[in-house]
Amino acid sequence: MPTQHPPVQLVASGDSRLSANQKCWPAQQALEKALRTAVEKLGYRLQRAHQVTDDGHGFIDSQKRGMEVFRAIDPNAPLIVAEAVWQYSHHVLAGLLSHHGPILTLANWSGQWPGLVGMLNLNGSLTKAGANYSTLWSEDFTDEFFLGHLKKWLENGKVEHSFDHVAALRPDWIPQPAKQTGERLADQLRQQKAIMGVFDEGCMGMFNAIIPDHLLHPLGIFKERLSQSALYAEMREVSDTEAERVFHWFQNEGMQFHFGEDDAEELTPSQVLEQCRMYIAAVRLADHFGCETIGIQYQQGLKDLTPASDLVEGTLNSTSRPPVFDRGGSKELFAGKAIPHFNEVDECAGLDAVMIHRIHHELQQPVETTLHDLRWGCPDQSGTTSEYVWVFEISGSAPAEHLGGWQHCHGHRQPAMYFPKGGSTLSGISRPGEIVWSRIYVADNALHMDLGRGESIALPPDETQRRLEATTSVWPIMHGVTYGVSRDQMMAKHQANHVQVSYAHDEDAADEALWTRAAMAAALGIHVNLCGTKKDGSRWG
Repeated sequence: MPTQHPPVQLVASGDSRLSANQKCWPAQQALEKALRTAVEKLGYRLQRAHQVTDDGHGFIDSQKRGMEVFRAIDPNAPLIVAEAVWQYSHHVLAGLLSHHGPILTLANWSGQWPGLVGMLNLNGSLTKAGANYSTLWSEDFTDEFFLGHLKKWLENGKVEHSFDHVAALRPDWIPQPAKQTGERLADQLRQQKAIMGVFDEGCMGMFNAIIPDHLLHPLGIFKERLSQSALYAEMREVSDTEAERVFHWFQNEGMQFHFGEDDAEELTPSQVLEQCRMYIAAVRLADHFGCETIGIQYQQGLKDLTPASDLVEGTLNSTSRPPVFDRGGSKELFAGKAIPHFNEVDECAGLDAVMIHRIHHELQQPVETTLHDLRWGCPDQSGTTSEYVWVFEISGSAPAEHLGGWQHCHGHRQPAMYFPKGGSTLSGISRPGEIVWSRIYVADNALHMDLGRGESIALPPDETQRRLEATTSVWPIMHGVTYGVSRDQMMAKHQANHVQVSYAHDEDAADEALWTRAAMAAALGIHVNLCGTKKDGSRWG
């Protein structure tokens, strides 16, 4: 008689917003149907641990609901967390941390909804928490890569991926000039110190995006914990004239707003004016509290009060931006400088941005930086390149300089399913150029940095539009190539939904910026991994 395997439990974490869960539910159903077929083909049975609710979706949509679901799951059962959508990791984190059976996080390889992004956030959160888990992804759940690894997990409770593209930094690899500059900047940061302004922590359950204070303080960085209610209150102190002045600045610089009349579904001037108030308020609060970088949570709480903050965030990240004066109107604040903003209050990105700004200013390289979602990727269908091309895409907070200048920037209404009060994106296509990509994350109660090189490439309009329509078409996009790092290598190693990008003038300058950041990070006590290769394919060591 064949051995009866215990059923594999399946959970699906979702959004906290009902509109998003309802709209995305069909994609999750399709994933689960294909996954069930794959599991049964291998002789096992998949059992959903929670059912479709009266609201018309089958997602765990709160931490409370997650705890209820996990109380009924055998703690020793094999468990799959399957994601076709963006999900809030804290919905399931409590249950996963006390689960003793093997855990597999899994996503469909699709750009339609941010399922890959959600899975990567959960992976980074589990890594930070010290949990054991495996991870997998697939386009249709029939490919050899997926089925082979799924079989191993079902039989042994573990999936192992190759990390041969990763090398732990050795100090003797760093060129001496970069080493000296990086170490000097590290000493300067520790001695002078810097303030990170945090407008409410923990956006969308991103446990991985919160750096514990005891890991930040030795670097010389300290949090100023601010409330989004303070930001909203400061917005109410901004006059109509001040807001209109910023609005006109955008228009005079050539930004193209795509306005309609239906406030519920279209972008309207009143939404943009509220964002202009938020921009002024954010700059004034950053000045008042002495913040070198700030992060606004916005997707919880603030989204119900005011339009989305992405236009504000992209503007803060831009060196060329509307001037802001103090309340008395006598002093321009942060004149001629970007104020790096870490989107979705991702403190790991904020720390990275502080380092990038200081290093690139020293090296006379472009200081503007942003995070993107590691949203999706696919081969180029235009024949422009044989390289694998990622879709780096964020909800609208890329700096204008990355998009080729304000005249190439577009303002579209944020999707209503995420942002009921609307607001303009800061959208466009990232310009071609050499980039450094990176991610700071927490593992084993220490800070780590994965660091690599790549390129933002140009693709024909039709191919760009195909990629936009396969994801979220109103958000800014970068066609990213990661040197020496394949799709599966990136997914296996990356410890976050976000990837940080910065430009350099040319190939040599980008290599210099990478080495200097590696040196500064190492001097600060951050564990540095160099990922992939140089542009010519040679290894870093």
